[in-house]
Amino acid sequence: MARVAVLKLGGELLEEPSRVAAIATVIRQAAATAPLVVVHGGGREIDRALFAAGIEKQQVDGLRITDEATLQVVVAVLAGSVNTQFVAALNAAKVRAVGLTGADATVAPVKKAKPHVTAGGGTVSLGHVGEPAGKVAPALLLQLAKAGYVPVVASIASDRTGALYNVNADTLAADVAARLKAARLVIAGGTPGVLDADGATVPVVDRALSAQMVRSGAATAGMVAKLTACRRAIQAGVRDVRIVDGRTAAVLSSALAGAATGPWTRVK
Repeated sequence: MARVAVLKLGGELLEEPSRVAAIATVIRQAAATAPLVVVHGGGREIDRALFAAGIEKQQVDGLRITDEATLQVVVAVLAGSVNTQFVAALNAAKVRAVGLTGADATVAPVKKAKPHVTAGGGTVSLGHVGEPAGKVAPALLLQLAKAGYVPVVASIASDRTGALYNVNADTLAADVAARLKAARLVIAGGTPGVLDADGATVPVVDRALSAQMVRSGAATAGMVAKLTACRRAIQAGVRDVRIVDGRTAAVLSSALAGAATGPWTRVK
């Protein structure tokens, strides 16, 4: 079996039916040539559900602080409406998609995250937020990919006691890519990669530039989480890591196909 590619989709890409349909076509084409695993978030849907429930949103450095009430909303939204609707759309587009969470068959075992050291140097408890604790390749994902299915994983996971945790989708995707020894990791969102002060895409971000952008505050809160996740995947041996604009089907398709150049950021 060819090496797997991992695609992370930001939740903002899954809100408009026309965009979901375009992404589904890209996924169908990519999965026809090589095994593909998809990980997704759902931040805006979660925010709307929290607002409707009268629960205050809490974040630090792009990471969601998750108390017990927030966790219940996150699980309901990610494992319920977002994952199910996306999988249904994929299957309608002739993708053999299977909806999962990181808790299924210990696809993504986690442990409670340590207090987060903020960009300003303080520490904050993230609550019911998990960080990767897996060591081996997720067997279920490999079996599904080998059989021609596309696993679609919502960013919820559990620890060894069965407790559920919210997991940053970029972090989960990087962990899955690392343990699968993926050929590439494509993180797709609503911006054309990492942007400089003038709003232009930075073609390549290496370790030094990444650290500099985080220290200086040049990287937005959400981008800090993405860069950190990318760095973890690279350290685990994933050699092709890209942050791309998932709003453009052609760009997403080219990135998944491994095109050498394009309007995206390569993280090295």
